Amino acid sequence: MDLFRSASGKAATKELERIDQLFYSYSNESSGMIDPEGIEHLCSDLEVAHTDVRILMLAWKMHAEKQGYFTLEEWRKGLKALHADTIIKLKKALPDLENEVCRPSNYVEFYSYAFRYCLTEEKQKSIDIESICELLELVLGSQFPQQVDLFIQYLKTQIDYKVINMDQWMGFYRFCNEISFPDFNNYDEELAWPLILDNFVDWVKSKQI
Repeated sequence: MDLFRSASGKAATKELERIDQLFYSYSNESSGMIDPEGIEHLCSDLEVAHTDVRILMLAWKMHAEKQGYFTLEEWRKGLKALHADTIIKLKKALPDLENEVCRPSNYVEFYSYAFRYCLTEEKQKSIDIESICELLELVLGSQFPQQVDLFIQYLKTQIDYKVINMDQWMGFYRFCNEISFPDFNNYDEELAWPLILDNFVDWVKSKQI
């Protein structure tokens, strides 16, 4: 048993060493972090675009706090969880990561994380409409294409809102999951929906008429 423990301990140490080596191959020496340039290099090696949703999923897995940057601790956390200590293993882990994120319990967390990850300024609580439209397309476009497409159309034509906050962001996810589309038969404005969704429903109904 002790021999097994010793062997597994050594294997874990070796794995961590390889994870660290991989980190240093992408990190910026002066900042000690993987910066946007390092992430582009990583994406190139993974053969995915830096705008690919799986890079955001990777950031979620690492619990990365600052958009466009990975610290050594975040990198270790994510890659140990994915059992990926080489770029080949990381590439092979991406489909499993996608499946993990797409579980309903995880997806709500990921969707919420995507919003927080885009808050790049201190004390920032909301995101501009143009960025929100891109983010919606990225994280929700494949699951609810018609709802997302219409909501983006609405956001780009309306003039009442310049930014979207977390409550409105999460409200739209709930809306997609709970409200029948495209008739909105079970949508009740008396319930606690964000006002922007009342306006969206009115806008869609006026288009249908």
